[in-house]
Amino acid sequence: MTRYIYEFGPQKTHGDASMKNLLGGKGANLAEMARLGLPVPPGFTISTECCNDYFGLRGRFPETLSQEIMSAMAWMEAQMGMRFGDPDAPLLVSCRSGARTSMPGMMETILNVGLCSKTIPGLVARTGNEWFVYDAYRRLIMMYSDVVMEKAEQTVPEDGMGIRLNLEMMMNNLKNDKGYEHDTDISLQDMQSLCERFKKKISQYLKTEFPDNPREQLMGAIGAVFKSWKGKRAVSYRRIEHIPDSWGTAVNVQAMVFGNMGDTSATGVAFTRDPATGKNHFFGEWLVNAQGEDVVAGIRTPNPLNNDTKNMQNRHLPSLEEAMPKLYAQLYDIRNILESHYKDMQDIEFTIQEGKLFMLQCRVGKRTATAALNMAMDMFEEGMIDETTMICRLDPKSLDEMLHPIVDPQEEKTLSGWRKACPRPGRGLGKNRVHCRRCGSDGQNRRKCYPGQGGNQPGRHRRHAGCLGHSYGPGRHDQPRGPGGQRMGEMLYCGCRSLENPGQKPSGPGGDKGV
Repeated sequence: MTRYIYEFGPQKTHGDASMKNLLGGKGANLAEMARLGLPVPPGFTISTECCNDYFGLRGRFPETLSQEIMSAMAWMEAQMGMRFGDPDAPLLVSCRSGARTSMPGMMETILNVGLCSKTIPGLVARTGNEWFVYDAYRRLIMMYSDVVMEKAEQTVPEDGMGIRLNLEMMMNNLKNDKGYEHDTDISLQDMQSLCERFKKKISQYLKTEFPDNPREQLMGAIGAVFKSWKGKRAVSYRRIEHIPDSWGTAVNVQAMVFGNMGDTSATGVAFTRDPATGKNHFFGEWLVNAQGEDVVAGIRTPNPLNNDTKNMQNRHLPSLEEAMPKLYAQLYDIRNILESHYKDMQDIEFTIQEGKLFMLQCRVGKRTATAALNMAMDMFEEGMIDETTMICRLDPKSLDEMLHPIVDPQEEKTLSGWRKACPRPGRGLGKNRVHCRRCGSDGQNRRKCYPGQGGNQPGRHRRHAGCLGHSYGPGRHDQPRGPGGQRMGEMLYCGCRSLENPGQKPSGPGGDKGV
């Protein structure tokens, strides 16, 4: 009988970093971090073989998968001291994709799976934080309706917007009407009302009810992650990057830890070295009282990870080094462990739940050609890699990027509405388009335009390989698609305050603006 599921966690781990073809990059590295004794929440990985078998069965799960999932869930429940779907001590999980090679922003994630009318009261009683529970429920509704109920079913929105954008508009209208600056300012009563309004909108828009059964949510989320392998974004990305369709994606089901439980909780992303320049300093961003998607969504300007990486835009915000020095020191130690173990720059995700640090991901980080060159030489001089490895770290194709013209850094500071972020080589003249549908996704017929994103909400971004570049609204200075898009010869402008357009309805090619 084919085995599809491999557990990972403090007490038991099946798998390691060498098994990325079977477990995907994320699953293999979660298993490896667990083997290293790092604080990884327990979970399990459904293999890439299962993904291929799923499509071979025309969208049906293999017969043995359901029982394997239930056995793995029982093991996870024992590890966490909670039970999935239990009304008194409910366990919530995340479902994340994980192909064998990194595909930033192309695949899907669903958080807080298991929240429903039956489990909400128990989680409120267990945490004593009703606002947190309804905020988590709101996030589940938005992600699940977008990823599982619309995209996975290949539903074509009649209004051209999609359910996610509709729900974002409802939330932004509430914030504007009530004068809320941030999501965290929304009152409990308004958050509860918003969740109910969301579900009514989903019923009207998608002609189906939001699922109120934890098991239905879980199986729907797993199936949606598999289906995302054949989504338009993923297929286009694979064609550009020459990734075979036969690889498939793994699914990682992991116990939830929460960065949105108050001021002692946080979430963040980091690189063990600067992905833009290659400098050997810890580089990243974090947000207090937030979940992972908030850091990349542009909802709030993220805080710098440490004092060394503060800049003009975030120097007034406290770094993690200042706000939580003990946890920063623990994270810094983990940074050193991971880079020494993998012998390469790592891109990591972490969550702090009520003062306790958890690691959610590590992978070889994307980087600019300049950074790749500098890192390779530095790591060779440090004795971390040998000369052959140093040479092999340099992709000949990416070296072309170092010859591209760039915007004068001094002139860039004077441009109104645009602020300096993680530098992406390139220079061009064209139109900024809020929504661009006319660019060749295969890199042909390159147009003089820059598709703009007001923030970077999950699911809204589409790869525009046929454009000269990308522009991003407020949010992360190191947008996750940045190094990837830059490697494809695109110029990127991040943190553009004038592009702030959450909830803007697309009309034609979008609002054009010269850049």
